[in-house]
Amino acid sequence: MPICIPIDLPAAKTLTAENIFVMDHARAATQDIRPLKILILNLMPTKVVTETQLARLLGNSPLQVEMELLRVSSHRAKNVKKEHLLAFYKTFDQVKDQFFDGCIITGAPVEQLPFEEVDYWDELCRIMEWTKSHVYSTFHICWGAQAGLYYHYGVKKYPLESKLFGVFPHRVTHKNSILFRGFDDEFYAPHSRHTTIRREDVKKVKALKILAESDQAGVYAISTDGGRQIFITGHSEYDTDTLDKEYRRDKEAGLPIQIPVNYYPEDDDTKAPRCAWRSGANLLYSNWLNYFVYQSTPYDVTSITSF
Repeated sequence: MPICIPIDLPAAKTLTAENIFVMDHARAATQDIRPLKILILNLMPTKVVTETQLARLLGNSPLQVEMELLRVSSHRAKNVKKEHLLAFYKTFDQVKDQFFDGCIITGAPVEQLPFEEVDYWDELCRIMEWTKSHVYSTFHICWGAQAGLYYHYGVKKYPLESKLFGVFPHRVTHKNSILFRGFDDEFYAPHSRHTTIRREDVKKVKALKILAESDQAGVYAISTDGGRQIFITGHSEYDTDTLDKEYRRDKEAGLPIQIPVNYYPEDDDTKAPRCAWRSGANLLYSNWLNYFVYQSTPYDVTSITSF
């Protein structure tokens, strides 16, 4: 089944070239089916890249997905044209009376700031509180996961001695987790962050359960019972070359940056990087859409109850 996005969104051309079925809103309106309504709060500076990455994963499913893009109004994006934001993104005031089957809150390059010093923190808190009563399942990514864990459960983040940067092996530690149904005993996922959360802090919160972990990268996936809230500390949505671009950007800027772990063949940055996480990423998002959104959300999405 297709992903429903504006046909002139840059992601549409990219996904069509990859043989992913893209449907515009006019055609979707003729289908005798209720699509899953997924809201994406895109906090990343490279908005076009991120919306394409997420649309690709959401479109790799037998379910029809209608994607809505959300931005914060209390922050001025510098790396995307104003015309793109006005054409394709809505503000919280425009969606706050709607209900959504699922929501994705992305990461953001603000992790080294205290949460309260992020210029859009108050607005983000209002949105995160709103998701509890207007979204069935919310999927938090990287800094978005740290922000959600801190706001909802008081779980703190801590600075790392050096940036956690690369592709790391993980294992499913909650063996009955349907979010990781079909995963291999070991799977890989990218990380790119300067801060972390501590396992012992998460374990103190009875509402949370750890689903997957890494010896090097720490806790990877956390969920509440029933999956109304899911927190992923890595970036499974990344393209093959995303870490490469980050590495070369920081290197050219003279920032302290090491070669991404398990990324370039023989750690040689003159060679093309390898993607070892694509299949796991597709399975992660399809499991979320299937088990925690499609099979759980009430047909009448307006009947979602708060928790």
